[in-house]
Amino acid sequence: MEVLVTGATGFIGSRLVARLQERGEGVRIVTRNPQRARQMFPQAQVFPVAALAEAVDGCTGVVNLAGEPIIGRWTAQRKQMIQTSRAGGTERLVQAIAQAQVRPQVLVNASAIGYYGASETAVFTEASPPGTDFLAQVCRDWEQAAQPVQDLGVRLVIFRIGIVLGKGGALERLLPPFRVFLGGPIGSGRQWFAWIHWEDMVHLILTALADPAWVGVYNATAPQPVRMAELCTTLGQVLDRPSWLPVPGMVLELLLGDAAQVILTGQQVLPRRVEAMGFPYQYPTLTPALINILNLN
Repeated sequence: MEVLVTGATGFIGSRLVARLQERGEGVRIVTRNPQRARQMFPQAQVFPVAALAEAVDGCTGVVNLAGEPIIGRWTAQRKQMIQTSRAGGTERLVQAIAQAQVRPQVLVNASAIGYYGASETAVFTEASPPGTDFLAQVCRDWEQAAQPVQDLGVRLVIFRIGIVLGKGGALERLLPPFRVFLGGPIGSGRQWFAWIHWEDMVHLILTALADPAWVGVYNATAPQPVRMAELCTTLGQVLDRPSWLPVPGMVLELLLGDAAQVILTGQQVLPRRVEAMGFPYQYPTLTPALINILNLN
């Protein structure tokens, strides 16, 4: 298999590329920073964004993970970058696939659970309608930009990705208070936290690349989301630290900017279609996932 990956130097993409190379698959990377990509993955073929059409031609599958990070203050300019890096980048990718002499068999395209909007009470599955806030609009446009690839005879899989837990990422930003014995529920504590271990996220992508039965939209989350209070209690137990001091929402906003609203409001998202496919989660529950990530087993 020859796989093209965009967003290859990011949190998920770097782990995916490593797994592909461990399996002996060919990897092509399209990036805005070729020098960094070559340093990280000297065995991969690295292409600048301007060579996207060349990179696509002849590959077996494409995994599109590219997108401007949402962490930080959402100025009007930043919102535009978040939007265009996803929907605009996906449109350009589909155009490159259309121009290819030998087209890929499958496009695995990222989206996010932000598609559904936020709620403390609703349960969201793949059949749920989209929300109306900024991130929901970004996700709708992102997914719509990928749809035309199906008219080219390319199988399309869209993963609405939850909060991916691993070394770094969102978890790393939650750890400091616990390490100094000041951990506790963040915000109200009632908000839902729809998460997935990075190993399961990468396994989902690899499965979708290889298995033609995977088609359409899937929620890339663990089957057991938790409320924020449970997350913090479990994190305290795993670290053998107290979890008693509530963390005001404003503290998280200082750490994450406007993206803090993703965690402060939350969604109860269930991966019904993933479960229906019989996907074998390695980390379906939170405690073993945290123990693994923090190397405490």
